[in-house]
Amino acid sequence: MAQAVDEKVPTVAGKKALAMEAYARALRQMPTIVADNGGYDAAELVSQLRAAHASGQDTYGLDMYNGEIACMKEKGVREAFKSKLQVLLSASEAAEMILRVDDIIKCAPRQREGH
Repeated sequence: MAQAVDEKVPTVAGKKALAMEAYARALRQMPTIVADNGGYDAAELVSQLRAAHASGQDTYGLDMYNGEIACMKEKGVREAFKSKLQVLLSASEAAEMILRVDDIIKCAPRQREGH
């Protein structure tokens, strides 16, 4: 997913491109977090996963039972598109709300009229 976002970045101008780059970076962190939480060497697994994806093995993912990368299709791991889409939309909306709150807090307070 991060690769797909990165491919679109050059077609977008301004702050939206920066937000898209940050979003792609966040997506790339997900396997690292999963590997860390599983107690595995995240740096090694993620570098292997990126190499597999770069060589066209886009069905590869983390096999957390064995601490290695493997073809998720062969392992029978499937994710429902609707479920994955909803998770991404919810996470994106939550991040957007946090950013909006930051903008509101940073705004200068309104001047009050003295009575």
